[in-house]
Amino acid sequence: MYQKFGKRALDILLSGCGIVVLAPVYLLVALAIKLDDPGPVFFRQKRMTRNGREFDILKFRSMIVDAEKYAGAVLATEDDPRITKTGKIIRATRLDELPQIINIFKGDMSIVGPRPERKVIAEEYYKEIPEFQYRLKVRGGLTGYAQIYGKYNTSAYDKLRLDMMYIENYSLMLDIKLIILTLRIIFSKD
Repeated sequence: MYQKFGKRALDILLSGCGIVVLAPVYLLVALAIKLDDPGPVFFRQKRMTRNGREFDILKFRSMIVDAEKYAGAVLATEDDPRITKTGKIIRATRLDELPQIINIFKGDMSIVGPRPERKVIAEEYYKEIPEFQYRLKVRGGLTGYAQIYGKYNTSAYDKLRLDMMYIENYSLMLDIKLIILTLRIIFSKD
């Protein structure tokens, strides 16, 4: 019980501070998006979190408007033609993920946990890996084992294994360690 309370308190504290401190960055990114491509600044997409509950994840828009209109729900590739010029920059620097701090503050997500997945994509994973649903035992996160120790090309099965390691070994100290590792990755040159 204390671990759950501590995790939520840490989420509220860090996301609240993040919203205030990063407000100038939000404004600059929003301006760059608007100057590069007409349309909304934010992109909303249904994702799944604990117990399969769906919520609208927030991101800065990095693709053209209606990017999935013809191809449907497909994962973006590195040289995806749907990605705007500003989108390439904010994806490379992970700035497109910043609005998820609002999701964390609201309680839709946690700072650390398995990445929330789209229902349609998760259902495809379930066909091959039924254990994939195990990730829904906890709130989805902005960062986690799979984001730190995996890569973009890490298979769904390997990401699941990393997420399961996190879920099975969860502690508040582990969350703090993963947050520090995430910051180290963000600010490293590699």
